[in-house]
Amino acid sequence: MRATPHKAFAATMTAVAALATAALLPAVPAAASSAAAGSARTAPAAQSGTSARTAPAHQAAAPRTAAACTPAQVVANGGFEGGTSPWSQSQTGLITNRTGQSAHAGGYFAWLNGVGSTHTDTLSQSVTIPSGCSTATLTFWLHVDTAERTTSVKYDTLTAKIGSTTLATYSNLDKNTGYVQKSIDVSAFAGQTVTVAFTGSEDSSLQTSFVVDDVALDTSGGTVPPADSTRTPATPSYTVNLSSDANGFVWTGHETASFTNAAATPLNEVYLRLWDNYHGTCQAMPINVTNVTGGTAGALSVACTALKITLPAPLNQGQSATIGFDLAITVPSGADRFGHDGAFSNVGNALPVLAVRDGAGWHLDPYTNNGESFYSLASDFDVTLDHPTNLMVPATGTSVDTPGTSGRTVTRATAAKVRDFAWGAGPFSKISGTSAAGTPINIYSVSGISASDAQSMLSTAKTAIDAHAARFGAYPYGELDAIIDNNYWFGGMEYPGFVLDLVSTTALTHEIGHQWFYGIVGDDEYTSPWLDEAFTDYATDLALGKTGTNCWNSVSWASSAEKITNSMAYWDANSSRYSTVVYGYGKCALHDLRRQLGDTAMAKLLKDYATSHWYGVSTTAEFKAAAQAASSTDLTSFWTQHRIEG
Repeated sequence: MRATPHKAFAATMTAVAALATAALLPAVPAAASSAAAGSARTAPAAQSGTSARTAPAHQAAAPRTAAACTPAQVVANGGFEGGTSPWSQSQTGLITNRTGQSAHAGGYFAWLNGVGSTHTDTLSQSVTIPSGCSTATLTFWLHVDTAERTTSVKYDTLTAKIGSTTLATYSNLDKNTGYVQKSIDVSAFAGQTVTVAFTGSEDSSLQTSFVVDDVALDTSGGTVPPADSTRTPATPSYTVNLSSDANGFVWTGHETASFTNAAATPLNEVYLRLWDNYHGTCQAMPINVTNVTGGTAGALSVACTALKITLPAPLNQGQSATIGFDLAITVPSGADRFGHDGAFSNVGNALPVLAVRDGAGWHLDPYTNNGESFYSLASDFDVTLDHPTNLMVPATGTSVDTPGTSGRTVTRATAAKVRDFAWGAGPFSKISGTSAAGTPINIYSVSGISASDAQSMLSTAKTAIDAHAARFGAYPYGELDAIIDNNYWFGGMEYPGFVLDLVSTTALTHEIGHQWFYGIVGDDEYTSPWLDEAFTDYATDLALGKTGTNCWNSVSWASSAEKITNSMAYWDANSSRYSTVVYGYGKCALHDLRRQLGDTAMAKLLKDYATSHWYGVSTTAEFKAAAQAASSTDLTSFWTQHRIEG
């Protein structure tokens, strides 16, 4: 969903239109895509908020109540192509692309030491190693470049640690002309949240540079997941009442969440995802939950983005429950999906939502800033937002404004069968219209967006929403609101009935396409990002009259491990390849499938598939089965050729 750079629509804000068009060009070879990703690296620094929670237990392990292991790679941004977050540096500039050293892959690397005098550098990241996994392996590529001439004395050292345990020590004696991969067994730390750290120390003279790249921590093995694969808690319903400060930067109030256990296995607890705590720290959290009722709040985990709530008694199949809590949201500065660009706020993924438990246990994946981690079931939202009258508040669902207390307005937004709820706040310029098929559309522009650009985006939205609806099924969310801001480093972002975007026909058509692939036809975006991104890019091509001719010709895989169907754990470790493979190769594979089946059969396949998964969750295996049923030819070799597994 994170529409751009991984939607490949905007590498820089100075070439929006050209880059948006380039997103639909044939996939480029690995070397070219890596270079482009390096030059476009624009990840924003994490922001801090205010915290009302007392002593959050942010070192608690990310739990899976079933002792099951879902293979995963848990280090985020291990290739350093996504900025500095979530790495902590002892000083700025350790993560770099400056001359003097080079990356193992991509354009960025971590360069510790190389000063030639007494000096210490540390680079670290907190990770959660899932319980139930019998194998956990830390790997990284290391290049040691030294001016030391000794062949026997370790003057300068690099230690690799996990928690307080030293895993390995390297020194100037390990100098080499290129990178060497290091592999260390860390299985003993399964079920823990620990800090992976690299610390380099130099003595008083003669430099040694320790250059680290492509850090990964892979988990695998363990017990078989439980047989009950039913997704639960089911039919969530959220009621929210919030009041803002004068600027729309701080929102406080109360939220309740009602749900039913659909699974045969009892629910002893639920988890709230506090996704936007990624944008702060555990000591200064933008999302604060306090005064929980209907259960007992436990420890925060997964970098304070997951909160366990133990229920008073096990909830059996078919039984329902409600939890409630006070909620405080502090919107950080920054033109992001959660952030404010001057006076204009975007409040995306800020409302706590229930995590999903299925046959693999609880899905408590980390936040990714490279794409999306979000996995939620279709839910009902009733959200009341009390705000100053001078602020417009576009939101998911259908909104009704009523006068509040002096100088304030109460916006009540209701939405049925949506996976998320988002809103904006600010002194927007607004224009409205209706698509030919009857969908109301509102364009909200920040300052600096011309009237002609706003009208162009309104026209694009009208055309796109009808084009997608004709192919995949009628748009069900009532109105569509779009906030237009050319400062978005990420290009665009989608929520049900609500999108953020640049001035770009391609990008906006893509974001509106997500109303079907992620919104209506859901998926586990962390495990299977191709199911929403590739399908939406394919839908965008069709809406814009592009056929993907020859787009598969320039494919170049980075390694045998690279698949279109890889999870965000892989792409966070190989971020320079994400948009090339998931967006580019993914949509090209769907164009190839269309050519294999024929235009009419492919169109019927996708419309029928959307209908059968309407408000549900799609998996790769289900799509492959549906495609095979639509084909008179065995597609096994097709999936193998296109690296679509699952």
